Amino acid sequence: MLDEIENSIHILTKGGIILYPTDTVWGIGCDATNLNAVKRIYKLKKRTEVKSMIVLVSDMDMLKEYVNNIPDITFDLIRSFERPTTIIYPEAKNIAKNLVGPDGSIAIRITKDVFCKQLLTLFGKPIVSTSANFSGDMTPLTFSMIKPEIIKLVDYVVKTEHEKMKQSRPSTIIKLNKDGCYEVVRS
Repeated sequence: MLDEIENSIHILTKGGIILYPTDTVWGIGCDATNLNAVKRIYKLKKRTEVKSMIVLVSDMDMLKEYVNNIPDITFDLIRSFERPTTIIYPEAKNIAKNLVGPDGSIAIRITKDVFCKQLLTLFGKPIVSTSANFSGDMTPLTFSMIKPEIIKLVDYVVKTEHEKMKQSRPSTIIKLNKDGCYEVVRS
């Protein structure tokens, strides 16, 4: 696993795009602080930059580097959902501008996946996590469902036991408001 992490970091550091297993589905990722790398993912997915993407961080300390205000309710929300949960925070900072919503928000998930957590910790920066499909297509739930065209467009495919990753589904998404209230966007 360490070789795959090192190979991924090498690609991410150069502004490249990786295809990697996450705590939900196979994701397309890049350095979430690199504007040009993020642009490449939007182009690869044939997706408009108006539609934001999810960012993964390793822990609360990393989260604090990219969100201005983390309401206390965040901790309760993360603990209360069984599935991986992405939270849309109202005030992003230190992140590629093309990942920030028009209202200044950013969608971030603290990953619990061992591979992702080690990758993020050693890379030291957040990574984009968007499903491995073209915009509008069905989300591939296993590696074998990923279109070969997507695989050809990334710079590196993490070599893990592709089909041993359990079939999964996208994360729950919760949007936090500045007043501390929240709404479930996707369950």
